[in-house]
Amino acid sequence: MTGHSGIVTGDSGRKPKIGHLPAESAVTFGRNGRSRSSGISGHDGPEYARKDLAAFDWTYNPKLPRREILELATLKFIEAREGSLLIGQPGTGKSHCAKAIAQLAVQRGYRVFYREAHVLLQEIHEAREFGELRKYRAQINAAELMVIDDLFLRKLPANAGDELADLLMSRYEKSSLIITSNRSVDDWGKLLGDVVVAAPLLDRIIHHGHLLKFEGKSWRMKEAAERLAKRAATA
Repeated sequence: MTGHSGIVTGDSGRKPKIGHLPAESAVTFGRNGRSRSSGISGHDGPEYARKDLAAFDWTYNPKLPRREILELATLKFIEAREGSLLIGQPGTGKSHCAKAIAQLAVQRGYRVFYREAHVLLQEIHEAREFGELRKYRAQINAAELMVIDDLFLRKLPANAGDELADLLMSRYEKSSLIITSNRSVDDWGKLLGDVVVAAPLLDRIIHHGHLLKFEGKSWRMKEAAERLAKRAATA
């Protein structure tokens, strides 16, 4: 059955179908450029899930790290096995840029594993519960690029710090990573409930990587205001 989180879970003792999730929450891309579940690869998913840097309006928020994002879009960081942390206020384009880079990577033939953070942790929990953790981690580690989207957007389980640390340790200096979050790195220890875990976690992300700060106004608020104005004009 499919829960509200978009996770396909098992019922009546059946095992969860790891890796087959709706596009807005999770998708695994293969070298042939097609996604295992529809969505942000742009082949067969809903239009809202398709992201493109060419369509991104950099003028709306001039302080955005445009040069750094376009450098990531060359995908050299994947070959260098580097990480990227995109931090900033909600609605400033972090997820848009991360998904656009993931799509570019797929088009260039890289394997990409994308998950929203809360979905990733739920899948890890389910894989552990059903004795499939090794298989699930192998699926993750087979990807040359992993994208963890919207970290801390939702409250994380008590063991989230340990789970993320184990995952990132298994990929450290072996493959590339993008994480997006609306919370400052100074808050991570408190949000994970463990300052001791947060420090090495950040160290492994930033050691061979990039910290990009997204500052400015929310695109979603802008679009909502435009919709309201349009309705008022036609009323």
